[in-house]
Amino acid sequence: MSQIFDALQQSEGQDARKDSSTALEATELLRRAERRMAEKWETGALPEKSDAGGLAIAPGTEKPTAVEESDPFSKVRSLKVSPAPEYRLVCLSDSDSPAAEAFRLLGVRLRHLRRDKPLKRVLITSTVPQEGKSTVAVNLACTLALKTDQKVLLIEGDLRRPALSQMFAMGDDPGLSECLQSDRSVVTSLCYLEGPNLWILPAGSATSNALDLLQSGKLSMLMNQVSAWFDWIIVDAPPVLPLADTSVWMRMVEGILLVTRQGVTKKRQLLRGIEALETKKLIGALINCSRHPDRDDYEYYYRGSSSTQGSVRE
Repeated sequence: MSQIFDALQQSEGQDARKDSSTALEATELLRRAERRMAEKWETGALPEKSDAGGLAIAPGTEKPTAVEESDPFSKVRSLKVSPAPEYRLVCLSDSDSPAAEAFRLLGVRLRHLRRDKPLKRVLITSTVPQEGKSTVAVNLACTLALKTDQKVLLIEGDLRRPALSQMFAMGDDPGLSECLQSDRSVVTSLCYLEGPNLWILPAGSATSNALDLLQSGKLSMLMNQVSAWFDWIIVDAPPVLPLADTSVWMRMVEGILLVTRQGVTKKRQLLRGIEALETKKLIGALINCSRHPDRDDYEYYYRGSSSTQGSVRE
């Protein structure tokens, strides 16, 4: 628009015999138009388009519009959450407890790690079922969301036995499965959880061909899309040993946290689980339900940038 305005100014100087009042009037019109265009770009609005017959088409009648793409959360539905006590979401129900403090410290460790290397997408997994990985994933995601002004997405990555949807009473809402099976937009499957300030992408309908869906190629595109929208992405993945699904998820993340449980995880299972992981991406391990007298539930070992190790006890 500014180029048109400059051209008009040059034209005025070259042809002084033209009616000056007409030129000034046109100049003022262009100035107004340029100001309107600048205001619309600054506010993210789009000018109206015209069809072949010259009729105006209001923004929003075409899908998706550029406005929707720049603000993907405009149509995300909200959900008030009140998890049952048995799910142990301590970051919401008992924020002053040692357990909640342990997750806050874990969040601090992760933020420190990302200072030295890219770390946005974190995978939470375990060696076998019933080790508490979903509980860890939810508490960690909520902790990151509550303590920062950054956007955090929790992905229910277990398409065979979803657990997060049950925690938040989401029922059979469409989710990741539907996005991978069809052209369903990921935006329409996101849900904002009021209170923890957290977004979640549920698994959707349980499926028996989970591995085929994850390997279809759509998962990589989906992860790239949500990575542009969120500052942290926590993936609650299936256990490592019984299934091959987690091997696909490992390629989509920068860091892996391994959850083990005292009294459940056997040494040989733990060794096999570690061997199945991409060890260069393994940033820590959590021992769940430790029976040590001075440890209540969790012990966290982390791997720092200098390969040093430490622990956080609850």
